[in-house]
Amino acid sequence: MPAPMIEIAGLTKQFGTIAAVAGIDLKVGKGEVLGFLGPNGAGKSTTMKMVTGYLAPSGGSVRVCGHDMATDAIAAQRVIGYLPEGAPAYGDMTPRHFLAFIAEVRGLRGDTAKKAIADAVAGTELDPVLDQPIETLSKGFKRRVGLAQAIMHDPAVLIMDEPTDGLDPNQKHAVRGLIRKMAPEKAIIVSTHLLEEVEAICTRAVIIDRGRVVADGTPADLLARSRHHNAVTITLPEGQAAGAKAKLRALPGVAGVDETPLPGGLVDLTAFPKSEVVLAEEISRLIAGEHWSLKKLHVESGRLDEVFRAITTHDAARARESRA
Repeated sequence: MPAPMIEIAGLTKQFGTIAAVAGIDLKVGKGEVLGFLGPNGAGKSTTMKMVTGYLAPSGGSVRVCGHDMATDAIAAQRVIGYLPEGAPAYGDMTPRHFLAFIAEVRGLRGDTAKKAIADAVAGTELDPVLDQPIETLSKGFKRRVGLAQAIMHDPAVLIMDEPTDGLDPNQKHAVRGLIRKMAPEKAIIVSTHLLEEVEAICTRAVIIDRGRVVADGTPADLLARSRHHNAVTITLPEGQAAGAKAKLRALPGVAGVDETPLPGGLVDLTAFPKSEVVLAEEISRLIAGEHWSLKKLHVESGRLDEVFRAITTHDAARARESRA
């Protein structure tokens, strides 16, 4: 088994009496896109700053492609592409000049630098604003300038804090496509608040809360923890809802049924399965034997937001603890 490209062991960060990061252990291998999730204040950005060497940890270690960040930071940072929160840049520079400056900092020269810049510009679709001062760009274009500088030197490890922040749906689609294209040859960590992003691009998801890892698995693993995993929703006229609800409840694999009124005299009935039960076939057989005016049938894979809420500390609880 190949060695992990990112190794985080016992990582901690203390700010006075506050433990922002309280002992994180993670390994990320080549080809993995790790979604890094958590509530506000959970320690995501602090962890990423320590992994990239921009913040010294209070304890623990970080190794990137075999280089210890504490003793060999330059070698470690050489193989990292980093898109920080906010993606700071020189506002009076144009993207063209800024990327040329970053290429020089990265040690790229001549035709190598020109190709690296051209590839980064093409990948982030920056052509329309290449000669416009960065301070005049929209939030979405500023974000793409930050992404371009992060990928320009074709790093083995790519670490991004909210890479699609400020992008419109088309731009998000393009950036996600770029990440998927790069993924097989890199180890990628994406910190995001967008749970849809995890399902769209991540091969693995880690949720942290109060500086600790509270979940680690594939998106499918996390979806399987959702109450809605394998739930079946059918849409019927409201006049048929009561009878259908009783029939659904009587099925041996059904743990419960929720009813949601809809506009136009329709009702959604959602049947939740007992543990590990797949309800779709059982409900399809029931429908085939009834004379319901079925409008829609939908099988749920699960809901990440539901899992996220269930396993993280709510903001109100955190506020109460901080006042105690």
